Amino acid sequence: MTIALYNTASRTTEELRPVAEGHVGIYVCGATVQGEPHIGHLRSASVFDQLRRWLLYRGYAVTLIRNVTDIDDKILSKSVEEGRPWFAHAYLYERAFTDAYAALDVLPPTYEPRATGHITEMIELIDRLIAAGHAYPALDGCGDVYFDATSWADYGELTNQRIDDMEPAGDSELRGKKDPRDFALWKAHKPGEPDTASWPSPWGRGRPGWHIECSAMSMKYLGTEFDIHGGGLDLRFPHHENELAQARAAGDGFAKIWMHSGLLNVGGDKMSKSLGNSVFASDLFARFSPLAVRYFLTSAGYRSILEFSAEAMERQTASLDRLANFLDRARQALGDEAPALPNVHSGYAERSVDVPAEFAAALDDDLGVPRALSVVFARVTEGAKLLDSAAERARLRGIVAEVELMLDILGVNPSAEVWAASSADPKLEFALDALVAGLAEQRAAAKAQRNFAVADAIRDNLAAAGVVIEDTADGYRYHLKDS
Repeated sequence: MTIALYNTASRTTEELRPVAEGHVGIYVCGATVQGEPHIGHLRSASVFDQLRRWLLYRGYAVTLIRNVTDIDDKILSKSVEEGRPWFAHAYLYERAFTDAYAALDVLPPTYEPRATGHITEMIELIDRLIAAGHAYPALDGCGDVYFDATSWADYGELTNQRIDDMEPAGDSELRGKKDPRDFALWKAHKPGEPDTASWPSPWGRGRPGWHIECSAMSMKYLGTEFDIHGGGLDLRFPHHENELAQARAAGDGFAKIWMHSGLLNVGGDKMSKSLGNSVFASDLFARFSPLAVRYFLTSAGYRSILEFSAEAMERQTASLDRLANFLDRARQALGDEAPALPNVHSGYAERSVDVPAEFAAALDDDLGVPRALSVVFARVTEGAKLLDSAAERARLRGIVAEVELMLDILGVNPSAEVWAASSADPKLEFALDALVAGLAEQRAAAKAQRNFAVADAIRDNLAAAGVVIEDTADGYRYHLKDS
């Protein structure tokens, strides 16, 4: 069994050869929690969740670290705009990301370190870079510290660039640089910034630059050399390029394989804040079920550009419905003979079947999800022919087990219990909300007229339909009765 992955650094597909036998360490760049999660964040998280699930199926132990950047220029400015302390702002949106990942059944990371909890490790790494001659305090003594880009001959190796062709660093407004392409490792505290957004250091109070965070945190939890570094393609330069340069310049091996999930287009254009075409998780989940969103996000090749539109979502939802309908009919036909659901939390060790060889070959070859899904649909077509045959129950049971195992590895098994709470059609939920609201208004009017018989009748009719309505200080609330 060989798993091959495309390495952005070498621009070739390479065999995965873990640093520690039987164990894979993965670092994925998480969110800078300045605002709501969007569809690009969800795609990256879903892709690396698929990778993790496949590695677990293949028998590896997996340590996945996904960081949270909770201190940053944008967090400071956005928190002022929204009128809350920067740390409360960061935590508010950190929870929004956590909720969005959970809605998609993305497995929680092994650990999720925050940048603000690892200032010591960052200062230590900066000290090592200064001692090695690859970093320097700002020439004007302002308290900033920079990576000396021209001192590292391999700078640009990840993105195959020559330093002479590079633009100035994004923090070019900072002063005291030797070269405009040098990037900040440490940023001095500025007048007007909250005192709480700075920490003591040998160069004065300040906070870390963006890139140093991930180098320090990845190596703390995965070691100075680890297997896979992942993230969205938009992070490749400058973020990942700078991570690699500072880690290697400090003398560490760092990541062996770099994986990048593809970008998203919306309406034919790259999704970006400047174009105002970002698609946020809250809007997606208001229109589509989380399962449908995840199926859309992970049904294409992970390195491809994904075109988002309502029409594309509807096409993929129709494909998902075909899978769900087959599994629902098959489980009804099998009754008590239906197979147990696959369990990712056991690493799929407790399984009655293996995935088909063609499916395994597809995922072993750089997570070839489209090819893998074609195997799933072929099995569904085969199984659909057996639904009405009592003599083929054993074969049908085996196909159901295979299909559900394959879909669970892809994170989109409609039979999984996790999707039960999110399987309702948003249109039906809207209709129910509207109907209950109308009846609640009639009930409130009846109570105001002291016509309690009518009010009680409305409440009882709702209860008979499985809807429990409760009075609150703010009006009412309702929920569906437990079955």
